[in-house]
Amino acid sequence: MRKALRGFLSLAVLIGTVSATGASAGAATAAEPAAFRSTVGSDSGTSTDIKDRILAIPGMSLIEEKPYDGYRYFVLEYTQPIDHRHPSKGTFQQRITLLHKDTSRPTVFFTGGYNVSTNPSRSEPTRIVDGNQVSLEYRFFTPSRPSPADWSKLDIWQAASDQHRVFTALKQIYIKNWLATGGSKGGMTATYFERFYPEDMDGVVAYVAPNDVVDKEDSAYDRFFENVGTKECRDRLNGVQREALVRREPLEKKYQEYAAARGYTFETTGSLDRAYEAVVMDYVWAYWQYSLLSGCDTIPADAKNAPDQAIWDSIDSISGFSAYADQGLERYTPYYYQAGTQLGSPNIKQPWLGNLSRYGYQPPRNYVPRSIPMKFQPSVMRDVDSWVKQHANHMLYVYGENDPWGAERFRLGAGARDSYVMTVAGGNHGSNVAGLADDDKAKATAAILRWAGVTPAAVRDDPAKAKPLAAFDARLDKRDVMNERGLRP
Repeated sequence: MRKALRGFLSLAVLIGTVSATGASAGAATAAEPAAFRSTVGSDSGTSTDIKDRILAIPGMSLIEEKPYDGYRYFVLEYTQPIDHRHPSKGTFQQRITLLHKDTSRPTVFFTGGYNVSTNPSRSEPTRIVDGNQVSLEYRFFTPSRPSPADWSKLDIWQAASDQHRVFTALKQIYIKNWLATGGSKGGMTATYFERFYPEDMDGVVAYVAPNDVVDKEDSAYDRFFENVGTKECRDRLNGVQREALVRREPLEKKYQEYAAARGYTFETTGSLDRAYEAVVMDYVWAYWQYSLLSGCDTIPADAKNAPDQAIWDSIDSISGFSAYADQGLERYTPYYYQAGTQLGSPNIKQPWLGNLSRYGYQPPRNYVPRSIPMKFQPSVMRDVDSWVKQHANHMLYVYGENDPWGAERFRLGAGARDSYVMTVAGGNHGSNVAGLADDDKAKATAAILRWAGVTPAAVRDDPAKAKPLAAFDARLDKRDVMNERGLRP
């Protein structure tokens, strides 16, 4: 749960709610021009342009509109209460993006759990159902941060309530079925939204979502690292990581030069030494999170005899030496705060390092400024886990076989209905429906189409024929690596 992304997510009295604007026109078809489709379907008697309808929502404002063929794409701000339990105690502006296709299509609510990208993109479920997409920036990630910031109002219920208000406002325009989705922390976020507001969504597609039910019990991760991949690959990775600690003195000298050249400081972690070790301790985890077994031949095979530069380069390319500088941590303070107060974080033993580690796997508290108070709430994740087991309905979880975060995953219980947990063979933290074995891929795609209410007749007759309704778009469907790199979910 570490490394910064290198290079590389009812306030009616105070703010008001959107008034009804009528139903969308069912006669609109995909063959109609996007500009025409976006202006039909309102009986309000006022302007019917989709932008005007969206901006008629009290508290909604436009930052910019970006052109994209076949869609309207809006970057917006929405006025939210700082505290949904006490909405009179102030508001903040939360960024939203909206990829509009047609009000007669289903809508996918995407949450990354971090900042929101302001460039047009499409999640996998959005492509599968050929729908609209609403993307929400997670509260307290700048610029969606109250000022002054009361960090006690950063919790999973408040964030779910943000989503609920956005959904309630936009549902009056986008009246067809809605699905929630997200990857990693976004998959966790989609799950928490469903737990607190189970009547809002028609389905949930959560990718590689960790589920740290008992924060102090992390033996599942240790078992994972004992068996992942092949022994040859594990030995290579363990050897490089060990050498990075054996050669701490010369490599920390290099780190000092590296940091000085970039103006990096280490006030939050407390020292360059602590930051250096944190990067090294992440190395094996980060490899399996974002790489494949087939890439192990890029790891030095004989670490003991490799030059210092080879060890440095391997650690830097996988873990990133910018991760634990103040400048690398600052953007992710909200994540580390949540990890240390509700979400939990992994603590792995890594016995191949012997006594070389001075600090062990450092807790989230070490990555949040001491001026921000933190207290862990052990019951929160247990509540969510129990709810999913007993009440999951129309929920799909997709994991990667070789992704460490999947070692502690969501599991379904006897109370689950029409819900699934599927695993991509050999997959990493980028695993998705497209990577599943053919039978599972068809089953998952058919479920998503069914929940969205857009199942073609051929698929109703034979679910094995299920496939995305929209053609692949190389720009729109490109994964945002900038918001996925990093040893955090």
